[in-house]
Amino acid sequence: METKQSTFERGLDKAAQRLGRTKLVLENTKRLTEAGMIEDAYTLAFTLAHEAEQLTLLTRVLPAYTGNPQAATISEQVMMDTVPVKVGFTKQGWFGVSIPALLPKKSKGSPDYIRSILYPAMRRFFYGKEPVSYPDCVLIFRHVYDRTRTERMYRDHDNIELNMVADIIALYVMKDDAALRCAHYYCSAAGSSDRTEAYVVHQSEFTDWLAAKKSFPDEGVELLENYP
Repeated sequence: METKQSTFERGLDKAAQRLGRTKLVLENTKRLTEAGMIEDAYTLAFTLAHEAEQLTLLTRVLPAYTGNPQAATISEQVMMDTVPVKVGFTKQGWFGVSIPALLPKKSKGSPDYIRSILYPAMRRFFYGKEPVSYPDCVLIFRHVYDRTRTERMYRDHDNIELNMVADIIALYVMKDDAALRCAHYYCSAAGSSDRTEAYVVHQSEFTDWLAAKKSFPDEGVELLENYP
């Protein structure tokens, strides 16, 4: 008689299959690079990123299948240690978030992992703090690319999954993210490493932010624990 697999075992099998696919894409990407087919290797690199993200999502839920009552807490701490999100206020009083990763492309990567790392970081940051609100604001996304990347590997702003981040930020510091109360601005820059920065700025201070970003430190703007 065939034994029915547990949810944990099925999760392991799915992860193993995805790991095999990720390894195969990685090997093909390396092979193309070594053969001098750089453009094809660059294209396949996006597939590799997608496969790796899917593998991460599959393995991330495995602790929940163990039955350990502390699984969610332990997993959340592991994520925060692995992907340390910075949350805080600039010295000018603007709210800022820095995620040490690029956001996925639409239809290519799942935004679920963004929720799993950003939401806990925001919740912990605002615990016990007085609420801060930016009623008429500009929500800014600044995509910072490792300067060793070629410019052709930068992504079009309209092809990046932003809604998950916007919704979580709006939950904590914005009364309303409707178009009449909140404008959006997107830009890209070269930096020491890949990361995604988001800022919430009063509309009257947006030109001040534009001027300030020209002198942002390479490692990113300092974010303060409390509103200045």
